[in-house]
Amino acid sequence: MHHVVLFPGVAAVRVSRRSDAAAELPRRVEVLRAVAAVGLPFAVPEPLTEVAAFGERAAVAVSWIGGEGLPEGAGDPGVFGLLLEALREVEVSPELEAVLHRPRRYADGLGWADILNDEIVPRLPTKWRDGVRRRLDTLLALDEVPARLVHGDLGGGNVHFGEDGRLIGVLDWDMAILSDPAIDAALVATWHGWGVLRTTDEETNRRARVWNDVVGVEHLHAVFTGRPVSRVDGFVRSVVAWLEERD
Repeated sequence: MHHVVLFPGVAAVRVSRRSDAAAELPRRVEVLRAVAAVGLPFAVPEPLTEVAAFGERAAVAVSWIGGEGLPEGAGDPGVFGLLLEALREVEVSPELEAVLHRPRRYADGLGWADILNDEIVPRLPTKWRDGVRRRLDTLLALDEVPARLVHGDLGGGNVHFGEDGRLIGVLDWDMAILSDPAIDAALVATWHGWGVLRTTDEETNRRARVWNDVVGVEHLHAVFTGRPVSRVDGFVRSVVAWLEERD
């Protein structure tokens, strides 16, 4: 959704690529402010400027977060366990409530279960439909837990470490929501490997696998928004590719 211009050690400037991203940028800036205020034990990008609009685009400068992400399959279970715990323990403030969406299973046809059941599963090749429905039923059978701060895109280049292996900061909070902390656990595991969760409690580990097993946890942000999926055909193709790779 954005181009990013880097000024190493100083700032990163995010420039929207589309008009819808430009319209969302002020809210995303407020998300960064709200997350920065909760006192996480690692750095998060903080806005350095107000949002500047030009034509159908917009831009904002945010603070520089050093370090680098880890390659796929790498990660210290102890460090990621502490990261997940830190997010889970955040007290949901009025400021977070004001800027973050709480995905609902059912919401007048726009809950995430509604969209999967009504819009996505019927478009899948026949051989996948029953299995996805069964796994969705398993997910829906989980007891709902108190909503916590969920980053929504953990892993890869969004979690930065120093050369000494110390966690420095977490970038890109655009997909942050208030929901089940096991979603973040699943996102960590899909990039860094499921073994990285071995210091995480057994129940979170179990829930993470259930969240991932339906269509791949990385796809769920598209159905968590409370709005129709904007590119349904592309979404279905991505889910089918995930199902085929997993088979």
